[in-house]
Amino acid sequence: MSFMLFSTKDPFEIKTALPDFSKVTHIFLPINDNPDVTAAGGGVHWSLLLVSLIDGVALHYDSMHPHNLNEASGTLDKLKDLTGKDIKFVPVDDCPQQSNGNDCGVYVCVLMKHLLCSRLLQTRNNAKVKMSMEERDVDAARGREMMVEIVEELRKQAEESAAKS
Repeated sequence: MSFMLFSTKDPFEIKTALPDFSKVTHIFLPINDNPDVTAAGGGVHWSLLLVSLIDGVALHYDSMHPHNLNEASGTLDKLKDLTGKDIKFVPVDDCPQQSNGNDCGVYVCVLMKHLLCSRLLQTRNNAKVKMSMEERDVDAARGREMMVEIVEELRKQAEESAAKS
């Protein structure tokens, strides 16, 4: 969805392929720096754009700041067109930074899980949520283990469901 938004000249041409944004408060958008729409495996870096439609702000978490600024702000511009909302772009200065060139995707997944499960879902609807990552570190090795555990659990559930059928 993020790549389609960023790559299209007219976001209204792909509106039917996108979710109904009028029914959500927050949108998590993984951002990739792939400049070539014909290269499915293109790009070298991922970051996270968290759009709060109720607050009118888009927070950009980039573990190699400022690598994906253009892609994130360009995606947001298309989303603003689609929603008709004025949304402020804010690069998050205190996003944990990766120490190598391999962990950006893990950072996106770990940050997304933390922001959703430990911040947004733990707060009452009318309360302000601190979305800073100050003093928050990312353990990429543990993040990879967590993803394997999730995949294994889903595989096990699928096997059990198939056995019952």
